[in-house]
Amino acid sequence: MEQLWGLLHRTQRLSPRPSQTIYKRVEGTQQWRLEEEEEDGEEGAEPPIHFCPMELRGPDLGSRAGKKNLGLWTETGRKAAPYLVLTALLIFTGAFLLGYVAFRGSCQTCGDDVLVVSEDINYEPGPDSHQGTLYWSDLQAMFLRFLGEGRLEDTIRQTSLRKRVAGSASMATLAQDIRVALLSQKLDHVWMDTHYVGLQFPDPAHPNTLHWVEAAGKLGEPLPLEDHDVYCPYSATGNATGELVYAHYGRPEDLQDLRARGVEPAGRLLLVRLGEISFAQKVASAQDFGARGVLIYPDSADFSQDPHKLSLSSHRAVYGHVHLGTGDPYTPGFPSFNQTQFPPVQSSGLPNIPAQPISADIATLLLRKLQGPMAPQEWQGRLPVSPYRLGPGPGLHLGVNNHRVSTPIINIFGCIEGRSEPDHYVVIGAQRDAWGPGAAKSAVGTAILLELVRTFSSMVSNGFQPRRSLLFISWDGGDFGSVGSTEWLEGYLSVLHLKAVVYVSLDNAVLGDDKFQAKTSPLLISLIENILKQVDSPNRSGQTLHEQVMFNNHSWDAEVIRPLPMDSSAYSFTAFAGVPAVEFSFVEDGQGYPFLHTKDDTYENLHRVLRGRLPAVAQAVAQLAGQLLIRLSHDHLLPLDFGRYGDVVLKHIGSLNEFSGDLKARGLTLQWVYSARGDYIRAAEKLRKEIYSSEESDERLTRMYNVRIMRVEFYFLSQYVSPADSPFRHIFLGRGDHTLGALLDHVRLLRSGGSRDPRAVSSWVPPGLGFQESRFRRQLALLTWTLQGAANALSGDVWNIDNNF
Repeated sequence: MEQLWGLLHRTQRLSPRPSQTIYKRVEGTQQWRLEEEEEDGEEGAEPPIHFCPMELRGPDLGSRAGKKNLGLWTETGRKAAPYLVLTALLIFTGAFLLGYVAFRGSCQTCGDDVLVVSEDINYEPGPDSHQGTLYWSDLQAMFLRFLGEGRLEDTIRQTSLRKRVAGSASMATLAQDIRVALLSQKLDHVWMDTHYVGLQFPDPAHPNTLHWVEAAGKLGEPLPLEDHDVYCPYSATGNATGELVYAHYGRPEDLQDLRARGVEPAGRLLLVRLGEISFAQKVASAQDFGARGVLIYPDSADFSQDPHKLSLSSHRAVYGHVHLGTGDPYTPGFPSFNQTQFPPVQSSGLPNIPAQPISADIATLLLRKLQGPMAPQEWQGRLPVSPYRLGPGPGLHLGVNNHRVSTPIINIFGCIEGRSEPDHYVVIGAQRDAWGPGAAKSAVGTAILLELVRTFSSMVSNGFQPRRSLLFISWDGGDFGSVGSTEWLEGYLSVLHLKAVVYVSLDNAVLGDDKFQAKTSPLLISLIENILKQVDSPNRSGQTLHEQVMFNNHSWDAEVIRPLPMDSSAYSFTAFAGVPAVEFSFVEDGQGYPFLHTKDDTYENLHRVLRGRLPAVAQAVAQLAGQLLIRLSHDHLLPLDFGRYGDVVLKHIGSLNEFSGDLKARGLTLQWVYSARGDYIRAAEKLRKEIYSSEESDERLTRMYNVRIMRVEFYFLSQYVSPADSPFRHIFLGRGDHTLGALLDHVRLLRSGGSRDPRAVSSWVPPGLGFQESRFRRQLALLTWTLQGAANALSGDVWNIDNNF
């Protein structure tokens, strides 16, 4: 190279130089700028050496000096040519390799639908920052450092000590305190929303009652309800009288089994155990089978039998609402900013029969009075009654006197605006209210939310700028069925389905420390798996959460992933608004946290159940949620696994396949569903290939891809049913005749002779009705065209749609 350099130097000196073309590196950019520099070219001046001679000028052949130097010029060029060619080849090869590596790094979906942030992906700070480029590893370290400076345990303790009943004066004071805390942080916006909702409370002047009924039909001795203020919000009010029947967990299959054993649930009061399904589902099933009322009790068999672990007192009853839905049931589908604006309608999920929680002590008295056949072995519990019998037993009279109160509830918001996509929101929220102390129910989630606000605020002060906006929300009215979150969704639905990327719920985050569970949309499964590999286990030193999960089960998603339940605030985001959502929980192995929704859900009891590991487990949840927020708010391409729904459809279609012969015998087919599923798979693969071959630096193209990806969940909301009549329009997760679950329940009637199949997952199949071809065709059309619409939307522009439907 030294020889080549010398030859070029000599060549430049021999050439006439009225001006020079120079490439200069411009500070602060990655480009070279072409500049024309006029120079005097004074005689004897030594010109600067530049290794970018874009034009090699020969001597003027018309002059004598030119002819004299022609031979030297020719000889010099001949000697320099091999070096110039070799240099050009080296430059070309180096540039090609650098470009290839950069392209591979920019394509984050290579070989998989989920997007993986590599250690080399950088995050540029804002113009006010004095730091250099931030990489993923820098952000992780920064997040963990600031998170570790908080006082998470103290916040949990202090929050659990405050009374937090929705609509109370103490709750309003807490709301103002949280607002002040948010205003003290580096947030771009802080505000509050107030909704006026219909909540149901017990009437202190007329408490709920339970009496024996004498043979003559008169009220007999009362059964003392030890917790007078424990009740079922949204229970039907009034009186119910009937013989008592034991119905296990009150699931549809339990009631079907009860009827098959010769014990009719219709016209009777049902005694059911806590667990397996929600209070609302128990009451809805009892109503479907004609029962007159429901009593719900906690059985010690459903909690840990370890004598060294805490257990619920036998005189404690458990609180739970019975509205089969979410939000204010007196303004279904509409926001409750002002109830007077809307007609007085009620949710179809409100029960028509009364329900009341009772303690294990009262349940023991009732079980001892039951006669009839012995309950199956799997129905036997651990109360001091042996054996459990199905009944019927003596008559009971249940009186429920709850009353409705128009109540203001307050949601509190804090926002960090995004740099590149400020109109796209990553939302994280936690329930703030609690019927009792609510340490596990809402104090832990509220504390983690406040710590994440403080941590991300500190990160912003130190150079972090998310691409998308971060929206932190403290919800009110959660214990009444996610009222605060649902009313907000109803109020801003037309905006949120276009702008909300993901919702992360912090409710019920710490109910134990043995196992980790994620109730989630399929779009987030791959991202969750990736994050679990980067968070340390709180109770197994030296292992990540992913390694802990894989230790006993090689199928990590079978161990961890659960569907979103209706009693989670995340459910409304997905099933109602079409926004992918997730709720994390650490739980006990095999048994539930015994104090949830009771007066014993205190900080001290939660701390003892976790054997002193509450701070470590809460910290693990905060780390998991925080790293998830970083990925969702700052990855160039949204890390949502849009191809995963193809597997979900295939799984459900597999359940339908066993009935293809029965349908064919009636001249019916499922071929249209198969075709729509195939089109969705092809659309997902096509989008993945488009992303693979695109340039990450193209912001316009990246935004277009992100818009298509973030709306995938919304595509699965049926556009053919009314949100007011069927608010949960999601065809996989929702409720109604438009869902895949309802179609499957209906098809099962082909083999059950018209009676309800015990495996039915939808209460929308009317009991006693057999298979109806017209209804089947309508269900198939609703499902097929929603799935086909999702495939078309994922394909992008209409001229890019290529399906075989």
